[in-house]
Amino acid sequence: MSLLETLSNLPKPEKPNLVLDYAGILQILPHRYPFLLVDQVLEITEGETPSITAVKNVSFNEPFFQGHFPAEPVMPGVLQIEAMAQAGGILTYLTNKETQGKRPAFMSIDECRFRQPVRPGDRLILKVTLEKMRRGIAELRGEIYCDEKLVCNALMKATLV
Repeated sequence: MSLLETLSNLPKPEKPNLVLDYAGILQILPHRYPFLLVDQVLEITEGETPSITAVKNVSFNEPFFQGHFPAEPVMPGVLQIEAMAQAGGILTYLTNKETQGKRPAFMSIDECRFRQPVRPGDRLILKVTLEKMRRGIAELRGEIYCDEKLVCNALMKATLV
C-alpha cells in the first residue's frame, strides 16, 4: 500500500495544510494521553531517505511540569526523545510496507544532545529522517527545533514488533 493509499484511509485533517491531525495520529500510534507527544504532522516526504516534519505544542498544563523543576519548568529530555521517536514511528508506519500492522519499539539512542531548555509555551518542530530500514530495524535521525534553534538531536534505532 502506498503512502497516498494509507493516508486516504485515515481521518482527514480539518486544516488543509496538515498531513495528519490528532485524530489521524491516534489511528497510527498506540499512545494515549499523557504519553502521546505528537500533535500534528505537517509534511511527509518519500524517496530514498523518507522524512517527517511534525509538531509538539508544549503547554504549562503538561503533567510533567508539576514536579520537574516546578520553580523553573523545563520539558524533560527523555520526553523530547520520545516525541522524536513517535514521529519516527509514524514515518516508518506510513512509508514502509513491511511495517504495516507492526509497532516500533526502541532499541537504542546514540549521539543524543540537549542544546537548549524547552519551556512551557514552546512550539517544537520535530524533523525525523529514516536513514535505513533493514530486517525490521529502523535507523532514524531526529532533530527538534524551537524558534528555528536546534534544541535536541539524536540517532535512534527501533525494531518492529
